[in-house]
Amino acid sequence: MANKKVGEFDLIERYFKRPARQSVLGVGDDCALIQPTPGTQLAISSDMLVQGRHFFADVDPCTLGHKALAVNLSDLAACGAKPLAFTLALALPHVDEIWLAAFSKGLFALADAHGCELIGGDTTQGPLNICITVFGEVPVVNGRTQALLRSGAKTGDDLYVSGTLGDARLALDVLRGTVSLPPEVFAQARARLETPTPRVALGLALRGVASAAIDVSDGLLGDLGHVLIASGVGAVIDTQIATQLIAARAYLTRANGQFDTPNGPQLPRQTDLQTCLAYVLAGGDDYELAFTASPGQRDAVQAAARASNTPVTRIGQIETSPGLRLMDAQGHAVANTFKSFDHFA
Repeated sequence: MANKKVGEFDLIERYFKRPARQSVLGVGDDCALIQPTPGTQLAISSDMLVQGRHFFADVDPCTLGHKALAVNLSDLAACGAKPLAFTLALALPHVDEIWLAAFSKGLFALADAHGCELIGGDTTQGPLNICITVFGEVPVVNGRTQALLRSGAKTGDDLYVSGTLGDARLALDVLRGTVSLPPEVFAQARARLETPTPRVALGLALRGVASAAIDVSDGLLGDLGHVLIASGVGAVIDTQIATQLIAARAYLTRANGQFDTPNGPQLPRQTDLQTCLAYVLAGGDDYELAFTASPGQRDAVQAAARASNTPVTRIGQIETSPGLRLMDAQGHAVANTFKSFDHFA
């Protein structure tokens, strides 16, 4: 329901203004003020969500509020940064108070769960567009940052991913009408698409353990490629392990070896496994962590996983030769024809 009587400042006051808790000065002045903890550095990241590009027009605004912040918290997680605060820039085609109430509810529920407060931003009229900038902090010890970076992977390191991969893209294909799933399988996959879990606790637990990290937002292969380039190394991935990372695998490779599609014939088991691999390696929208660690840190990695209540899977190894290679369980090369998401490709 549109309500033209609600102006910009009324909108902010009603749905987004809260008393400052951690920040020195929050919403209400020309600038917010943050006082970092002594001996820390600020970690800052921005992400934009655009209707029609990142989400459908009819998406539940509560889940949209969650995801808008979750994608930014995922960046802090990949850096091993503790969340502090965030700003929100919001373009709205009109004022819909029911939509705003649900959006802010989802936004603040996740913010409160991570002790991350809204300290400022902007609102304007225009096509629905959400831009969040998040601030976190990481310790500095003996003059060296404890942040997890993309540039620290070394030859011989193990390669890990957290959680599951591929289900978010599977849900997107269902919403696009190119794949059909039973309702209960779709519901689980859709939750991964619309309410991803930022792995902040894992990122914090991996400080001093992982050698490099990145969040998986545009597909594992594409995002991992950034780590390999920054670190000047290559990697090999075990595709048999990788195909098991999609939560819906049991359905996609069910006993009769067939996968229903709404607009075509059923596909054989071999194609199912290849489909699983495509979702895992190039699906995107997972917001899990991919990270590397020395083999000597395997116990520490598992301890970090337990401490953060986050499953992690070792899927490969870092190598000296540049590039990313796929191998099957027998050590045979698997053709890499997978393409990760690129906004301008």
